[in-house]
Amino acid sequence: MWCVRGVVLPEREERSFWIDGEVLRAGVPPGGFAGRDAESLVDGGWLLPGLVDVHTHPGTESPDSPFDEELLRHHLGRHRDAGVLAVRTPGTAARMPAWVDEDPELPRVTSAGRWLATPGRFFPGFGRDVGEDELVLAAVEEAAASSGWCKVVGDWRADEPALPLGLLTSVVAAVHAAGGKVAVHCQTAEGSRNAVLAGADSLEHGMHLDPALLDRMAAQGTAFVPTLAVFGRGVDAMRAREPSVRRDLWLAGWDTMFSNVRAAHESGVTVLAGTDSFPCGTVADEASWLARAGLSAEAALGAASWTARAWLGLPGLVDGAPADLVAYDSDPTLDPSVAAHPSRIVLRGRVVR
Repeated sequence: MWCVRGVVLPEREERSFWIDGEVLRAGVPPGGFAGRDAESLVDGGWLLPGLVDVHTHPGTESPDSPFDEELLRHHLGRHRDAGVLAVRTPGTAARMPAWVDEDPELPRVTSAGRWLATPGRFFPGFGRDVGEDELVLAAVEEAAASSGWCKVVGDWRADEPALPLGLLTSVVAAVHAAGGKVAVHCQTAEGSRNAVLAGADSLEHGMHLDPALLDRMAAQGTAFVPTLAVFGRGVDAMRAREPSVRRDLWLAGWDTMFSNVRAAHESGVTVLAGTDSFPCGTVADEASWLARAGLSAEAALGAASWTARAWLGLPGLVDGAPADLVAYDSDPTLDPSVAAHPSRIVLRGRVVR
């Protein structure tokens, strides 16, 4: 029997738990912490219910590579070993295989089926290519075949039209009617606008997002996943390119990302951490980028932990919750980069580190 004691975040209360199989139990275990059957696993420090990456695409690393289940296992293992105990996959090259949910050594996965792309709006053959007349049915099918989510590529080239608002609105309405949710890839002003007006559940990237739409996003519960790190790492290379319409639009979008992320958070929009990059297991870096954008260190960390868990319907560190937790020797709410250096990782009651 494992015993855990530390300062629980975000409540900042010192609590004690014992691990009963795959479940957390609050308080002192039978026989006390000094009992013969109780062994201290964590005694002091700070406790999180695990990190969360809400935008990751395990299983393949490039559009010209086939989906590989061994690579999928490797990617999910990289997440776990970094303390990322839950992920959302908003689009993968193939539907998530059933064994992912059955493997106790892998993070909890919320999947969205295959990317849904209409002609000219994605890497050909990388997701599920459908005509516009097939999109509504395909979205309902992917949501039903996954964890209730589907992912629609709402725009693609910066200087080309986005998916029509009426069609995207029909997709969202149909998926919602079936009990599912819709994530939308959007990197243009039109694509971001259409995703908000259609009532999407999450905007992935949201480049060129009009700040005038933030109040509507907050009111209807549309989350914002800006994936700042993957953009930020590519800025210098983009600036070095020869001027072009696409380059200049991309840079113009990047120049407003920080202010939009900060304004979104201040408007009550749920801002979440997603990496959209490799290697897997780097969501603490994304949290640091969110802090650079203007979120408090604590809010940025929450975007990669308790806020994301609540958004996915997962509990925090409470009695009866799954025994998923990560411990730190230093307070990660003072500096999100600390989240990259856990001292203990426990998943489903099993000690990972």
